[in-house]
Amino acid sequence: QVQLVESGGGWVQPGGSLRLSCAASGSIISIYSMGWYRQATGQVRELVAFITSDDNTSDVDSVKGRFTISRDNAKDTVYLQMNSLKPEDTGVYYCNAETSTRSYWGKGTLVTVSS
Repeated sequence: QVQLVESGGGWVQPGGSLRLSCAASGSIISIYSMGWYRQATGQVRELVAFITSDDNTSDVDSVKGRFTISRDNAKDTVYLQMNSLKPEDTGVYYCNAETSTRSYWGKGTLVTVSS
């Protein structure tokens, strides 16, 4: 089993920054990738960025150049640094971990970008 706890969400004005954290615990050795997804009200959950166990990263076009995913193995934590935030970045951000047998999800953290 893997447990994921997100933190760092909140309200920010357009152009501002936030850093999300996802702390993993449990069977961490079984994880081969971790990522961030987001879900706006009335929309489907979408991938934002992911990082593999060998530190390969990928992100979607809408956040390229603005968001950066990283990890701290000593803390078993994955981060999402979000800069130049836009109102369309508003949503609940979920941490995801993939193992060979199943996906794990955190409960989510709300990010609101508005003036």
